[in-house]
Amino acid sequence: MLELTMASVSAGDEGATAGMTMADAPSAPGAVLRVGRDASQCRLVTPEDWLFVSRVHLEFRCGPDGGWQLTWVRGSQPDPSSEVRLVVGEYAQPLAYGGTVALPRGGSGEIVIQDRTGPRSVNVGFYHEV
Repeated sequence: MLELTMASVSAGDEGATAGMTMADAPSAPGAVLRVGRDASQCRLVTPEDWLFVSRVHLEFRCGPDGGWQLTWVRGSQPDPSSEVRLVVGEYAQPLAYGGTVALPRGGSGEIVIQDRTGPRSVNVGFYHEV
């Protein structure tokens, strides 16, 4: 099972959880959870006017072994308007535009989509059950 929680945070909202949304999926091969602006494709949807987030920005996909991978989906622009980093404990790893990284089994952490032009971010917490 992969559990996700998402909060959209702007400059005056640090610490606010009123806009928090949740999604989960069983660790079954082929299971997918997406984050982005397009509600028809994404289980976790960001504000429509937050253009630093693509229609489909992040994709969590379960592999044949039950492990989950995170992909920063390339959008329609050659250069992104945001930065994405994976934070697990004290460790923070930037994710390359179009890149994929495995999530730790039995672990938790956060994926941060940071607007390059202002103090806004989308914070997606995850917990990957063993």
